[in-house]
Amino acid sequence: MPRDLHPRLLRGFVATAETLHFGRAAERLHTAQQALSRDVRSLERALGERLFDRSTRSVALTAAGHRLLPKARRFLELHDEIAVPDGSRALLVDLNSEVSGPDLTADRLLAAARAARPECELLARFHGGLAAAAGELIAHRLDVSFGRFAGLPAPERAQLAHLPVRLERMAVVLPLGHPLAGLPQVPVAALAGHPVDVCVGNPATTEWTALGLRLLAEHGLTAAPGRPPAVGQGEFGRYVVRHGDPVLTTVGGPAPEGTVTRPLVDPVPLALVGLVHRPAFRHPALAALCEAAGALGSAEGWLARPAGSWLPAEDAALLR
Repeated sequence: MPRDLHPRLLRGFVATAETLHFGRAAERLHTAQQALSRDVRSLERALGERLFDRSTRSVALTAAGHRLLPKARRFLELHDEIAVPDGSRALLVDLNSEVSGPDLTADRLLAAARAARPECELLARFHGGLAAAAGELIAHRLDVSFGRFAGLPAPERAQLAHLPVRLERMAVVLPLGHPLAGLPQVPVAALAGHPVDVCVGNPATTEWTALGLRLLAEHGLTAAPGRPPAVGQGEFGRYVVRHGDPVLTTVGGPAPEGTVTRPLVDPVPLALVGLVHRPAFRHPALAALCEAAGALGSAEGWLARPAGSWLPAEDAALLR
């Protein structure tokens, strides 16, 4: 490759090759489509080869583009490692939600990693869900995220590494006046006649929505209509009270003012939370997160599946 080849050109190429769409690639990179097109043309000139076949309706990799893609990915991984060999760059960690709670998995791992590696900077980010964070991870704008890995599209899973961390029990958040709010636990069958909010229509949490819809379908339940998501704990509490529907969540999260959180039983639905990052990425704070996951998981049985539980087969396969 030419000695003056800038990593930005390769990032633009990789994003375009993975999406086969200049507009979506530009959105992923938070740049203008015109600037991305210019970078791709610059890369083609530098290499002396055409990397994409373009038409008004489609974009496809040429043979040269197919050859370059795995090399470009390796180059970018090495570039990131070389740029921060001692972990001096901050580790960008997606916590999925600005809502915090006493036993949320990502919050606990972040706290443990910060305690273990105080010399490293771990910066929290909030992308709303693993579906939103996956593209950011692949584009090297985020380093770590948490969520349901099995719910991602196969092309994205193929580009990411996954560490199973915890089987979280699912629950519902209810307004205090809801007929089920007085129960200490809510049997899944008791949700019949009560549409359940599973974030339908929220593009940032499609992996969670898919899990919720699967649970409802298999137990003859209905989903509440899609609504704009609430951001922040106070807004979430107002959202629950205003709409009145049970909102699917996990045990350990907060119960905002005017609401209660009740675990689901008969069966106990589970959500497999994983730690997700780029396969070749190395950073001492990432190692600390993984070590914390192993230590807490072993001490508290995070991956032990309780009797009478419900977990989709594709999630269970990730535990083997």
